[in-house]
Amino acid sequence: MKRRTSLRAATAAASGLLLVLAGCAVAPTSPELTGPRWSGRLALQIEGRPEGSFTASFDLRGSARAGELELFTPLGGTAAWLQWAPDRARLRAPGQPERQAPSLNDLLVQATGTPLPVAALFDWLAGIPSVADGWQADLSGRAEGRLRARRLTAPAADLRIVLHTP
Repeated sequence: MKRRTSLRAATAAASGLLLVLAGCAVAPTSPELTGPRWSGRLALQIEGRPEGSFTASFDLRGSARAGELELFTPLGGTAAWLQWAPDRARLRAPGQPERQAPSLNDLLVQATGTPLPVAALFDWLAGIPSVADGWQADLSGRAEGRLRARRLTAPAADLRIVLHTP
């Protein structure tokens, strides 16, 4: 009897794990996207806003004009998927309703509670020094795949990126 109960518990646990993994399935990508592709790890910390702070692995395709960003959990499942074009942006996360906004900047404010320098970020990833109002980028580690940007105005923010090398 005890063995049967253990078997049922193990089966239920395995079924639950499969459901969780299915809920973390990879979001579809848009084959029409052109431009560079980056992947790695990122950490964003926003002072006084823990709900807007996070750490994740990522895969980014496209440009500030049109692209996709997929964020991954530590186990490799999709934590969130963002897609944007000039006239719309949307964010999907497992178990949450889809968010939409007229631009990527608006959507990021919804998601993090603060604006982020999207256009400058794409330049920084490419190793191009670019000015973003209130932000200071450190590209000195870019050759090793590392970059850091800090917002010096309130709310202070710290963005760190480590790129995977092919």
